[in-house]
Amino acid sequence: MNIIIAGAGKIGIALLDRLIKEQHNITVIDLNEDTVNAINNSYDVISIKGNSTSFETLSSVNMDKVDVFIATTNLDEVNLLSCFMAQTLGAKHTVARVRDEEHNINNFEVLRNKLGISMIINPELYTAKYLYNLIKLPSAMKVETFSSRSFEMVELLIKEDSPIINVPLFELRKKFPYNFLICTVLRNGEVVIPDGYFVLEPGDKIGLLSPFSEMLKILKALGFEQKAIKDVLIVGASKIAVYLSQLLQNDKQSVTIIEKDEKRAKEVSGMLYGSADVIFGNGTGQDLLLEHDVKGVDAFLTLTGKDEENILTSVYAKKHNAGKIITKVNKEELAKIAESLGLDCVFAPKNVVANIIVSYVRALQGSVESKIETLYSIMNGKAEALEFAINDNFKESNVPIKDLKIAKDMIIGGIIRNNKCIIPHGNDVILANDKIIVITKGQKINDLSDFIDLK
Repeated sequence: MNIIIAGAGKIGIALLDRLIKEQHNITVIDLNEDTVNAINNSYDVISIKGNSTSFETLSSVNMDKVDVFIATTNLDEVNLLSCFMAQTLGAKHTVARVRDEEHNINNFEVLRNKLGISMIINPELYTAKYLYNLIKLPSAMKVETFSSRSFEMVELLIKEDSPIINVPLFELRKKFPYNFLICTVLRNGEVVIPDGYFVLEPGDKIGLLSPFSEMLKILKALGFEQKAIKDVLIVGASKIAVYLSQLLQNDKQSVTIIEKDEKRAKEVSGMLYGSADVIFGNGTGQDLLLEHDVKGVDAFLTLTGKDEENILTSVYAKKHNAGKIITKVNKEELAKIAESLGLDCVFAPKNVVANIIVSYVRALQGSVESKIETLYSIMNGKAEALEFAINDNFKESNVPIKDLKIAKDMIIGGIIRNNKCIIPHGNDVILANDKIIVITKGQKINDLSDFIDLK
């Protein structure tokens, strides 16, 4: 596909990295000449210096041949206008990044309809929802949701005292007769799609899939701690922190935010209400953290704009036995350092957004038989979890899974049928209007029929 990315900031570059691997033809537009030169020197793409709202700039890139135009600059108005102009000049699909805290879902719908934009995405809001799901499952390192939260997939670290080590997975299912599937294992940097004879070891990171309604019960049964989180301490009054606080307040959870910029602290204090407490001060200061009971807090998040500060502050919180610690780190090299320091929950907002947009782009390439609705990069980017909607034209409909030839390093992990969640066995079938969850390693799937056939 021919794709244009307007704005080569953190999200723009994250998208560029992902979409190049998807083997699309990419053009990048950015106002900064140094950024354009750096992209031209590092990537095999076209990168041009220009204003994405300029008729001359957009006309120079053959917009009528563009499949997807993605605007990710730092200015909402520029992104919206760029997408409107790109659509007017012939781009088939447009995606705009909109960050303003004043915008809500209703605003998005009005803007999308009036301007003809295919997708409007608020990175901070999506990231806050991701963090909210992560906080609700204290033992999880990562949480991904499917089809209106019918299924959830969590990444978990297997510890020395875990009751599920040294037992083949088929025996584990007998020992713990719950509705779950361990569908991926990351061991020594390599991902495995395990079979029934696979045996878990301490230090493994696993991907576990189960219905959302049963996840807490299953994790507790498997020996993963599930202490309810009531008190949350956040360092950095970012846009993400505001959205997350609002979600947590709806659950009657206590939230404290520490912000070192006095003007921003006052501004955020006016946005929040009830149990949220905004403190003006330096969140990296040890005395201030101790004063606000970092030792007793159930969840501790560092959401400042500086990776190094987030890492160091999280390490301090870990030293003082804070509860679940979540660390925002955008730079890949620093994320690896953070994980080596024992920080299990490290995330980058740019990757949350990249998952959503890559899923949308991949769905545009689907067939009449199935369509991608959700896509997640999992297991440190070494595997994918995808949700497909099955249409009436699916050729292998109503065939038992045991009679299907499924590609190597791929597994059908779940079926959603009439709002019922099914962990499939050999005699289960895929029907029209089902949604199915597929886990795959080392291969890109656009069209399900290319990877599933009759034996």
